[in-house]
Amino acid sequence: MRIALAFQGGGSHTAFTAGVVARWVRRGAFDGDEVVAVSGTSGGAINALLVWSVLREGRLDRAPEVLEAFWEDNAARGPFERFGNAVAVGAGLAQSVGLAPPLNPYLLPPPFDGRAEFRRLVRRHVDLDAFGVDTDARHPRLVLGAVDVLSGAFRAFDSRRDVITADTVLASAAIPTLFRAVRLDGGAYWDGLFSQNPPVAPLLDDDPDELWVVQINPTRRDDEPRTTLDIADRRNELAGNLSLYQELASIERIDQLLAAGTLVPESGYRQVAVRVLELTRTPGAGLLGAASKVNRDVAFLRELRRRGRQQADVFLAALRFERAWTDGDVAALRALLVDAVVTIPDAPDDPVAFLARTVVRDPTRKELVGDEVTWRVTTAGAPGVLTAVFVGTHLVALGLGPVPENER
Repeated sequence: MRIALAFQGGGSHTAFTAGVVARWVRRGAFDGDEVVAVSGTSGGAINALLVWSVLREGRLDRAPEVLEAFWEDNAARGPFERFGNAVAVGAGLAQSVGLAPPLNPYLLPPPFDGRAEFRRLVRRHVDLDAFGVDTDARHPRLVLGAVDVLSGAFRAFDSRRDVITADTVLASAAIPTLFRAVRLDGGAYWDGLFSQNPPVAPLLDDDPDELWVVQINPTRRDDEPRTTLDIADRRNELAGNLSLYQELASIERIDQLLAAGTLVPESGYRQVAVRVLELTRTPGAGLLGAASKVNRDVAFLRELRRRGRQQADVFLAALRFERAWTDGDVAALRALLVDAVVTIPDAPDDPVAFLARTVVRDPTRKELVGDEVTWRVTTAGAPGVLTAVFVGTHLVALGLGPVPENER
């Protein structure tokens, strides 16, 4: 199977992605499969670069140690760094609640504006001089998202046509309130949050069977934002998800046209199963809002990686369940559901057998792994949603219900 990976941006919160990928690799999630492309934006671009660097070497097994080394190195450790981190988080919090104007990085002398240190950090962990333009497509593709602040044009830096440098990564990660625009190839670039977060469409050129997305900004919120901090935080989340969900909707639409026969394989399109693993709302975000995305505290970054490992386990457990279910393996399903509460309305006396034989996954709609795992399904031709709840890797509840009215 051919798999493409896409890592959303979100500042320090993207340490979560490092934990996810490390656990995927250590659990053998890619064994027997091929990772054909990886993309990222902002902090996701850094993770994408690190993963790509070991893919080029044919040593994906090294990804956990490379990711861990980077995020430990990126953490604020000494007294001066910890003080600077507290100032950055405090300033971000003050801006979120309207007590301070946004920071202007152009007021800082260039030696102190953070760009040089960012370049040094990247170069300490990736030998960028060893990478040229991969015009022959001998290696997996790397795509990094940015936006030209002058022309407004989206830019996807692509390892098949661009030389990947520390400035390329910085262009994708240049948050306007922290970094000056990065001058590169005749353009002036800001963080790819304003364009593709992360780039998805370019990955389809490598004909993946599945697209695995690590999403940093939560899709849903349980309560209405009412405080200034909550409103700013939710605006940040929605802005970060806008381009991603537009691109995923395009993939779903193409999949639906292929399934209906409106598009044929000869058109150049193919079915791509989409799986989205989501970082659920972090405790730090509740206290600091979007300002927590610049927090480089050691314990905070380690906790995010721990949560990433935990969520990756849920993702893989859901994948095992899905394979048993879609294969119609009743015995395997019974073993997985032995302690679970199964709620399938109007099912006969044996809901597990009914699930295996009658409930069909809709492959044209994405799977979402968040607080719950959800799949779109059809039962006797009627659309529905299958929802699973995991505690660790154990499936504890499974329910079948209608599609919510606002999602039809």
